[in-house]
Amino acid sequence: MPETQIVLGFDVSLNRLGVAIGNRITKDARPLVQINHADKSQRFAQIAALIDQWEPEALVVGVPGHPDGEALPNTGFCRKFANQLRGRFARPVHEVNENYSSVAAREMAVSDDRIDAWAAVHILDQYLQQAEPA
Repeated sequence: MPETQIVLGFDVSLNRLGVAIGNRITKDARPLVQINHADKSQRFAQIAALIDQWEPEALVVGVPGHPDGEALPNTGFCRKFANQLRGRFARPVHEVNENYSSVAAREMAVSDDRIDAWAAVHILDQYLQQAEPA
């Protein structure tokens, strides 16, 4: 698979999934979609369609944690989601600390109906600033 320099970022919760798209060359990200299905099979069907459409070279998942590295109640859920992406889509999956992504999203978002997609932008921005240049 040729490198596309495109990455997809995910903000994961029990009922919604925010998705952002970014570029490793320009190091910018924007909201792509918010998936409002709690049903796992519907979520993964939509993710598969996005991966087919955008052909990202990597996926980035926000995983929360305390500043000292201690897990939060939803840390395991987010890590499980990251592992499911690895198993289903055969792409590198990077985990990024997503603390305060919802706070940042509220500052960036124009409307609340895509707040999780904006949180995914914040997660992806963190990854892109750390990623090596393409």
